Amino acid sequence: MKITLTEFVTLDGVSQGPGSPTEDTSDGFTHGGWLVPYLDEQFVRRTSDWLALADGLLLGRRTYEAFARDWPHITDPNDPYTERMNSLPKYVVTNTLTEGAWHPTTVLHGDPVQSVGNLKAQPGRELQIHGSARLGKALLSAGLVDTLRLVVAPAMVGSGRRLLDHPSAPTGLRLVHHDVTANGLLLLEYEHVGVAPSAEYEGVTAFV
Repeated sequence: MKITLTEFVTLDGVSQGPGSPTEDTSDGFTHGGWLVPYLDEQFVRRTSDWLALADGLLLGRRTYEAFARDWPHITDPNDPYTERMNSLPKYVVTNTLTEGAWHPTTVLHGDPVQSVGNLKAQPGRELQIHGSARLGKALLSAGLVDTLRLVVAPAMVGSGRRLLDHPSAPTGLRLVHHDVTANGLLLLEYEHVGVAPSAEYEGVTAFV
């Protein structure tokens, strides 16, 4: 399976609490809900198309517990995500849970890179990471993420947990699709292409 990482981020790179002021207030974060003013039909179409490619969801414990609390109680028959989110196989990377309540769930213990690598080797389309920024960063640095999808909101919040604040390894990405919604959301899709190329060329250093 291919592993894809989908994240909502602000223009200054914050991924914490996109959905509501109370979604994630850890470390005193008070700027949650920054994505909501920019949501529109084009965003819904693209993100639901992405979700339709999934054969499973790969989540860290914090995101899994939040999703497991909320998604089973969404009953709107016109919601474009609910049926897929609730029915897809879920894989939660954790050493603190022994089982999951959001069925069907498989708990992956031990080293995340090894356990996810074993899962990646199985046949299928996409194993999708949604949220779970810490897990996503670790797997991106380990070279296990094939596709990175970003929804960039035209907002800067100044503080909060960032998706790519301290990358632990150079990573090369190739932009394969881009779009912008009427409300100003950037929809970006990158393929992982290995180690980032050198910024030096014929003795001239490029600052990028």
